Amino acid sequence: MLKVTGSAMPGPMSLLFPNPVFAASRDGDPQPSAPSLLLDELSLYTAPPPLQKPLHVQPEAGHLEQSVATLREFTEPYTGWCKDTYSTIQPKVHSVVQCGSDTYAYLKDPPKDFYPRAGVVGFTGVLGLFLARGSRIKRFMLPAGLMTVSASMYYPEKAATIVKSAGDSVYDRAVQSYAALEKMVNPQSKSGKDSETKP
Repeated sequence: MLKVTGSAMPGPMSLLFPNPVFAASRDGDPQPSAPSLLLDELSLYTAPPPLQKPLHVQPEAGHLEQSVATLREFTEPYTGWCKDTYSTIQPKVHSVVQCGSDTYAYLKDPPKDFYPRAGVVGFTGVLGLFLARGSRIKRFMLPAGLMTVSASMYYPEKAATIVKSAGDSVYDRAVQSYAALEKMVNPQSKSGKDSETKP
């Protein structure tokens, strides 16, 4: 009869490394020609067959989950609208932030006579508010006009470029409005001229 012997390893270490098993005769001498067996090959140490995977059953949605789903469905159009609005407003916000940072950098290291000039321009605005008692149009026009005149005295080159660009745009708008008004007043004159020139 054969006797099974194995090398002894303490506790958990025997699980990590498979131990060779030798078949020995009754005398206790291992047989040199017998092949070594692993513990996994013996029927006593075989692993149980794998269990079937249990089917995953989706639990029923509770009252809280149903409320959250209803709230999401209700707010979905508004979130899309907010995303569109944010994508529209975002460049404007970035430009305002950039303008603020540029203004801060300019005021941090201003030109030599900037603060006295700004004081004079601000004083003329306050003077315009003081002088413009009465109608609301005066309250708007007089301070703005006085501030514009005093600022143009200190910065004549910038004032000239602004006046030139504003004058060009005003002239273009006046020509367009005149053409639209003429078209509304005399719509038949143009068609009559076209009919006269065709024959």
